[in-house]
Amino acid sequence: MMNKVVDSLEDAVADIHDGAVVHVGGFGMAGSPIDLLHALAERGARDLTIVSNNAGVGRVGIARLLAGGQVGRIVCSFPRQDNSTVIDDLHREGRIELELVPQGTLAERIRAAGAGIGGFYTPTSVGTPLAEGKEHRVFDGREHVLELPIHADFALVKAEKADRWGNLVYRKAQRNFGPPMCMAATTAVVQVRTVVELGELDPETVVTPSIFVDRVVAVPNPLSERELIAREGE
Repeated sequence: MMNKVVDSLEDAVADIHDGAVVHVGGFGMAGSPIDLLHALAERGARDLTIVSNNAGVGRVGIARLLAGGQVGRIVCSFPRQDNSTVIDDLHREGRIELELVPQGTLAERIRAAGAGIGGFYTPTSVGTPLAEGKEHRVFDGREHVLELPIHADFALVKAEKADRWGNLVYRKAQRNFGPPMCMAATTAVVQVRTVVELGELDPETVVTPSIFVDRVVAVPNPLSERELIAREGE
């Protein structure tokens, strides 16, 4: 009987090893798998490469991993938000490698990895430092640069519901980078608020089918990034 549900957050991240490339879902302070990230911080894996839209705020989520010295490289679109002091200090002191990728390009590089595409050309970043060292070609009179897919060893994603096979239903901003990240990672680990019985999910609402999910953990009362940051401020 196929059952991808594990008993705890610790079990969910138990095999994330030093040097792993980890895709992390989320968009700003919405839809981030904070519970999984904090479990990973407790696990203590180091020299991680984090691929995410943002670099975390305060000392919550990704920022907690950064503050603990567990991340050697981060690939993201928006490293700087309000109260994003951890990434600022690390980068200024040369203690982390930062690769900036335009948001649409980041999403497509992740999607390309999941779709088995070897790369694609885009006009985004042409004429900027982000295009330096990349192959250039002209299509219809417009210059493009070659962007390569971003594969991952693991993806950490947040969804609303799953069944024991790993079919996923998202809620609002949870459905941002999660679906392509599950496809692009060797092992996709998902925290959900509710695990339901087989057949309870309307197939029309399933965004990520079970074939792309390897591990599910139920977190009925997930941590709120906004509330944790507010407590830090207090």
